[in-house]
Amino acid sequence: MQNTPKGLRLQIGIFGRRNAGKSSLLNALARQDAAIVSDTPGTTTDPVEKAMEMLPLGPVLLIDTAGLDDDAARIGNLRIERTRKIFERADLALLVSDANWGTFEEELLASFEARKTSLIVVFNKSDLAPAPAHVLGKLDARGVSHVSLSARTGEGLGALREMILRKAPEDFLSSSRMLGDLVPKGSPVMLITPIDLEAPKGRLILPQVQAIRDTLDHDCYCLVVKENALADALANLKTPPALAVTDSQAFGTVSPIVPETVPLTSFSILLARQKGDLAACAAGAAAIGKLKKNSRVLIAEACSHHPVGEDIGTVKIPNWLRKRCSPDLVIEHAQGHDFPKDLSGYDLVIHCGACTFNRREVLSRILQCSEQGVPFTNYGVAIAFCFGILERALRPFPEALAAYERTVRAE
Repeated sequence: MQNTPKGLRLQIGIFGRRNAGKSSLLNALARQDAAIVSDTPGTTTDPVEKAMEMLPLGPVLLIDTAGLDDDAARIGNLRIERTRKIFERADLALLVSDANWGTFEEELLASFEARKTSLIVVFNKSDLAPAPAHVLGKLDARGVSHVSLSARTGEGLGALREMILRKAPEDFLSSSRMLGDLVPKGSPVMLITPIDLEAPKGRLILPQVQAIRDTLDHDCYCLVVKENALADALANLKTPPALAVTDSQAFGTVSPIVPETVPLTSFSILLARQKGDLAACAAGAAAIGKLKKNSRVLIAEACSHHPVGEDIGTVKIPNWLRKRCSPDLVIEHAQGHDFPKDLSGYDLVIHCGACTFNRREVLSRILQCSEQGVPFTNYGVAIAFCFGILERALRPFPEALAAYERTVRAE
């Protein structure tokens, strides 16, 4: 997680008065002591940076700053200026206050509004005193997002993480990566696309179309083939494909045919990376191995459709899970935006590729599961696990494979 350059991380600046609890908030978000915390006002004199992975956003850079109300003669104008420079770097600002909201906070708020910086007002130390009601009313009237929490007790941190996800700039959340960055320019990509009852008449399904376009956008070329012609297609290629991508439900047929030397994954797994958090899905898949009699599984789909034949979500995945784990699994379904708020009774959530959702909505669901302690994975990752080839399917994605292996070792 330390290998992502700073410029590619969401940079979250933490600002406010001395002793408002900025360093405590950084440590609470980072889940470790990254900044010195003291009751002595002005302990932080220079910006403190902490690179971390924040589920489900991915790589972020938390920046704790010196109190801008500090005595310039004591810490020096240069250090105050260093803090003010963070204003220009921050993709998202957390304005930290306690119950003592005043002119200083108003001026700081106006400064962020003038810069059009995404902003969340954080009322810290809520365990000691509530945020003033009249201040909350003014912030609501101005459309300013705010949350009350206690960095000391942890109460309210989940709400802050959810708000950070909602306020993160859209260009950070919108990932254009599907497969083009996985293969060298000019190389062949093999797309294995079964045609079954669920395939739209005369068309390919959306993830397959997106994969073709992304291949072309990255100056590669693709061979699209059905699984029953795969062996002949591979034999006729002069150059082995740099990547083979299959429909997840064909893993069992495809994996013995595609040589181990050719990286293999699925359309759904590519979508888990593009639309969500593949590392979280990989870690969540480890929970499949722990499912037993009467375990509850929620299978969620982004779009509402009438199941046709052996539908992947309502028929095939439940059958594979019951064969792999227990015939007495309790499996429930959710479609479209009907995603339960209370997930505490589930042992696992399995989500479709979410090709019709934006990334923010998928990440919000991953965060909701994380906050309630429920593992989250997606169709392709779960199917690869059931077929016993998850490690191979994750091999093109070292970080996701490492997340899965860490989770298995921890269990």
